[in-house]
Amino acid sequence: MSDTASKSHGRKSITASLKPRSLMDGPERLARAWSAQVITLVPDAFPGILGHSLTGKALKDGLWQLDTIDLRGFGEGKHRNVDDTPAGGGAGMVLRADVMGRALDHALPRAPKGAPLVYLSPRGTPFTQAMARHWATRPGVTMICGRFEGLDQRVIDHYDIQEVSLGDFVLTGGDLAAQAMIDATVRLLPGVLGNEASTEEESFSDGLLEHPQYTRPAEWHGRKIPDVLMSGHHGEIGKWRRAMSEELTKARRPDLWANFLNRDD
Repeated sequence: MSDTASKSHGRKSITASLKPRSLMDGPERLARAWSAQVITLVPDAFPGILGHSLTGKALKDGLWQLDTIDLRGFGEGKHRNVDDTPAGGGAGMVLRADVMGRALDHALPRAPKGAPLVYLSPRGTPFTQAMARHWATRPGVTMICGRFEGLDQRVIDHYDIQEVSLGDFVLTGGDLAAQAMIDATVRLLPGVLGNEASTEEESFSDGLLEHPQYTRPAEWHGRKIPDVLMSGHHGEIGKWRRAMSEELTKARRPDLWANFLNRDD
């Protein structure tokens, strides 16, 4: 394995040590920071969008930490091969069990205790706001970004890996999905948004879609902001927003509406 198998993003807490840097256990850990560890074939794709806006600021401020592990560093032979043809025949290539196993044996001892181990797969459990909230209560997450036709099933079974899907579509790899899921989770961490109320009022927070939003100017292309929002009557504003959330959810997401109606049953 090469010395560049792991790369860490975010602020570092450096402490003095007599132990040579080459023998230290991976990147420095930030005290109490939520930690995302990503096994990927394209580590240079990170932090990507996560390095911008509020998540980027939180990364620089040490509220969370991102460590990428280059799967190629654990590959076989001179060319560091990480995949092979599917057993039984078929198109495409499959990530090898021995290669991913070595990567996981490197990553898991460095993961914070209690961090979920996730494989990003189109056949996994759909990712939801509730899952993001759960991950935000954990010390971090370790993610495997799939490529090609997927990952040898024996790895998933051996390490009891949770499969999670971003949606009912197929990407060229799990890296974009990883960034989306990390973003959804990091923004829920204390101190990241700066306004905890904003996460309580947005879509999916209570099982409903968010109500419509408006701002200046008061009239645009002949369209006015609803009078109730300009009334200053917070009770009526709250009722209007709730009614609009229910109306939108019922019309656009009957599945969410059914779950909302049945949640107390």
